[in-house]
Amino acid sequence: MVTVQAAPDSDGWSCIVSVEDAGVRRVHKVRVNHDDLAHWGAGTERGDVESLVARSFDFLLEREPPNAILATFDLSVIQRYFPEYDRIFRRREDK
Repeated sequence: MVTVQAAPDSDGWSCIVSVEDAGVRRVHKVRVNHDDLAHWGAGTERGDVESLVARSFDFLLEREPPNAILATFDLSVIQRYFPEYDRIFRRREDK
């Protein structure tokens, strides 16, 4: 199970993500800047950010085990490891 708590900061959003798997809880910090949100998000409100990050973690968990996910990273890093992320998450008007 993935839960996300987002808080605004000067350059976008800071998110604390909890991933529970097989009784083990892992906590991650994910940074979402304004450009990332404009490119991959569906809006700019807290719920929009939390949804984007939660869906991004679902995407990651389909491709790697929870313990392989970086503890702290910028959302844009995902596409470096998984190039299909951009195609799947890019906003329709960007395509």
